[in-house]
Amino acid sequence: MLKLIIGKKGSGKTKKLIDAVTAAADASNGSVACIEKSSTLTLNITHRVRLVDADHYGISGYEQFYGFIAGMCASNYDITHIGIDAILRIANRNYDELAEFLAKLNELSKDANTEFIITISADKSELPAAIFEIAEEM
Repeated sequence: MLKLIIGKKGSGKTKKLIDAVTAAADASNGSVACIEKSSTLTLNITHRVRLVDADHYGISGYEQFYGFIAGMCASNYDITHIGIDAILRIANRNYDELAEFLAKLNELSKDANTEFIITISADKSELPAAIFEIAEEM
């Protein structure tokens, strides 16, 4: 399942993500991870969540990012939730590529039985309608 937190910069998306990831960690019988661009959430995320700095791994673009996430799921079948903060900063601002990425991520979510919670810094009206056919807005 894909859950999206959408809004312009400063609208509280990251706080919602932190709350959702913390709740997932409290309820999960497995592992919870959160991927971010740079290490800004270190003091805000509970130690029970594996915090991953995308910059540390040199992720560039949606293809590399998908491969990275698929590798995480393949190496740890216990991952129940993955939070992603600032996806457009990690990959790029191409909304069509974002839609393709989310479609692939939706399939991975089903195969790996992993829920994704993703922040998107944009106005909802800017995003392709196809995104909302596969993802739920929080």
